[in-house]
Amino acid sequence: MKTKLISKIYTIALVGVLVFGQSACSDFLTEKAPSNLTPTSFYTIPDHAEAAIASVYADLRFMGNGAGIFSANWQLLEALTGTSTTETAQNSDLNNLYGLVHDGYTVHIVNYWGGLYKVIAQANQVIDKVPAITPMDAKQKSKILGEARFLRASAYFTAVRLWGDIPLITKPQTASSEDFLPARAPVESIYKLIVEDLIAAEAAGLDWMDTRGRVGTAAVKAQLAEVYLTMAGGTLNKGASHYKLAADKAFEVITYANSNPTSVNLFSNYYDVHREATENRLEHLFMIQYNNSVAGNPMENFYPNFKPVTFSGPGGTGSSVPVPAFYRSYEEGDLRTKDQEGYFYTSYFTNGTGAPFSLGAPYVFKHFNQTSAGTSGVPGTRNNNLNVPQIRYAQVLLTYAEAQNEVGGPTQAAYDAFKRIRDRAKLTTPDLGSYTAASFRTAVWKERWHELCYEQITWFDMVRLKKAFNQNTKSFEEFVGHTNLSSNQKLQAKHLLLPLPTAELLNNPKLGKQNTGY
Repeated sequence: MKTKLISKIYTIALVGVLVFGQSACSDFLTEKAPSNLTPTSFYTIPDHAEAAIASVYADLRFMGNGAGIFSANWQLLEALTGTSTTETAQNSDLNNLYGLVHDGYTVHIVNYWGGLYKVIAQANQVIDKVPAITPMDAKQKSKILGEARFLRASAYFTAVRLWGDIPLITKPQTASSEDFLPARAPVESIYKLIVEDLIAAEAAGLDWMDTRGRVGTAAVKAQLAEVYLTMAGGTLNKGASHYKLAADKAFEVITYANSNPTSVNLFSNYYDVHREATENRLEHLFMIQYNNSVAGNPMENFYPNFKPVTFSGPGGTGSSVPVPAFYRSYEEGDLRTKDQEGYFYTSYFTNGTGAPFSLGAPYVFKHFNQTSAGTSGVPGTRNNNLNVPQIRYAQVLLTYAEAQNEVGGPTQAAYDAFKRIRDRAKLTTPDLGSYTAASFRTAVWKERWHELCYEQITWFDMVRLKKAFNQNTKSFEEFVGHTNLSSNQKLQAKHLLLPLPTAELLNNPKLGKQNTGY
């Protein structure tokens, strides 16, 4: 069931922005309505806190907002990887991403910056204002603050990996704020706040899983494990100490899952990864919530270009489709490549429910909603209410396997976590003794590429590892010099970071110079 948190109070969620000013018509409207909200009258009762945290969750949906014709913001993190290409080529900004010629004007980059900082601003309001609400149940207050700190940390985690040194804003701002035009803070300072926020969220008394779609402890620990894994390599390169932190934190989730397999676990089949009835459950530790009455699922740019796979007939943009070489890079017999059973499909039913027909190529099935689009002989609802996954238990298993291997080689526990991913794919896994630390590392990386594809994760793996997966040789090579198969252009050192939006640089001289190479 979808969380009522967002849908019920969506119409008042914007109050969380709290950019309120004095009425310019105060001389005319001498009588003030007692229900009008101001900075002093808001954040006075628990319902205000609930409305404010709802606005933070709602703003997560910026990643699905439009970025011009046939494109959405989320495609920023897929186009750069080289695992997808386009069939339409009608969006110049998206073409620039696929062609690795993006710059500070590229609309997806501009929108991501604005979207992330809006989430941060909303979370800052909650963190700053909710503590003073009295009376309010202490557990309710603690949970809301924990959720806000998780959401702020997650936004900063995305931003720091995209741009490096970025403004660090932790308090609500107005035009008179001393740091209204902030300078960029070093990466280390950003990660310090991220870790502090996630540790605070971890101690906030959240439920382990929340089927309403709100943050749970499992998601917090999983995100913290991913943060430590990133800090271990990448820009900070903290090494063994942080690989151990990552392994230990991921193992906390695994330990809970082993004791509570009906609460946290892998789905037994891949269809449940993209089924409305299984949202916010079991494998889905955290998702962005979508409901067609408020905002419909934004992933339909994965649908093939003008092929009749839904009730609406020949629709779909095909502006993000798999690179054929990536599809072929899976091992023979991998269930994830099986038509309509795994993460891809090569055929469907005419207009969603009719006669089967070949698509002529593989397309992404991972985000295809059969409940909405229909399937053989079963009409669809025509309402795409599918959530967008952000953290799955599969990612936790692979994070643990990678981190633990870096700590002490391929241990039995690391091997077991890795093997669970392959077992579900119906693959035979060599015995533990056949792996060295180096070969196990490569094997885990490959599973991350194949299991977590098209979930806005692969690009961040490329950046933190400074490696890329050669889809033709099925091996890993250096990031710099790797050929992006969508454009046949080579990745350069500058591509490890995105350019800052040009308008931000022009409006705020304190941001300094553009990122190197742009």
